[in-house]
Amino acid sequence: MDSAPVPEFYRSYRAADSTVPMGAVNLAIWTTGDATALIPFLREAVLALDPSLPLADVATMEARLANSVAGPRFYALFVGLFAVLALTLASVGIYGILSYLVLQRRVEIGVRPALGAPRTSILAMVLRQGAWLTGLGLLIGLAMAFGVTRLLSSLLFGVTATDPVVFVIVPVVLSVVAFLACYVPARHATHVDPMVALRCE
Repeated sequence: MDSAPVPEFYRSYRAADSTVPMGAVNLAIWTTGDATALIPFLREAVLALDPSLPLADVATMEARLANSVAGPRFYALFVGLFAVLALTLASVGIYGILSYLVLQRRVEIGVRPALGAPRTSILAMVLRQGAWLTGLGLLIGLAMAFGVTRLLSSLLFGVTATDPVVFVIVPVVLSVVAFLACYVPARHATHVDPMVALRCE
C-alpha cells in the first residue's frame, strides 16, 4: 500500500516455455464462506494433483492486508500515543503558565472592583490577554506542525498528514484549556476582598 501501482499482465500457465520461466504460481480463490476453513481442502486437492508440489504461504486477503500495514500501523500507534502525551503536556503547560500569570495580577484584579470596574469587564480584559497569547502560540504551533507533515506522510494510510480534523481538534482543545486557565483564577480574584488582596501584597 505504500508503493505506486506497477503495470502487470496475465498469461496462461500453459503458455510457459523454457525461455520464459514462470517461477512461482499464485492462486487466488474466491469464497463466500469462511476462507480459513478451505485451507485443509486446498492442501488435499494440491496433493491429489501432484504430491511434490509445495503449497506455502496460504493466507486470506484480510491477513495479507493486515500484515502489509502492520509496521506502519505500529508506527502510527506509537506516534499517536506521543501525540496524546504531547497534547496533555501542552494543556498542562498552558494551564499552568496562564493561571500563574493571572495569579500574579491578583492584587490588581482584586482592587479594580473597589475602584468601580465591573467584574465582567475585568474578566473580559484577562480573557483577551490570554486569547492573544494563546492565539500567538497556536499560530506558531500550526506553522511548525505543517512543517513536519512530510515526515509523517510515509506512516499514514487513508488520511493525509494535514488531516483537517486533527488541525481543528487540537487548537480547540488548547483554546478551551487556555480559557479555563484565565477564567478560573480571574473569577476567584474578582471575588476577593480588596483589603485582603492588598494585605497579601
